[in-house]
Amino acid sequence: MPLERIRAARRRAVGTKQTLKAAVRGLAAEVFVARDAEEHVVRGVIQACRDRGITITYVDTMAELGRACGIKVGAASAAILKEGGAEHADDQPVGP
Repeated sequence: MPLERIRAARRRAVGTKQTLKAAVRGLAAEVFVARDAEEHVVRGVIQACRDRGITITYVDTMAELGRACGIKVGAASAAILKEGGAEHADDQPVGP
């Protein structure tokens, strides 16, 4: 089941802004897009994935995707991140 992959992922990006950043920076291994998300919200994510050959997996609802990512609200998109170093600011450790 596709949602099991995002649920089990060690590293992921959740939400359209974070997913788009991960796709553009080449950090996304697979991207999930909710079918009920507004098209204008996920358009950039879908295009970035197509341009870079990143697999897009569609899930039925934003609520399902949000739950799979461990958040209490819906998510229009999310990504499983490639294993490796923290290559962007959002993945840097916080604190000393």
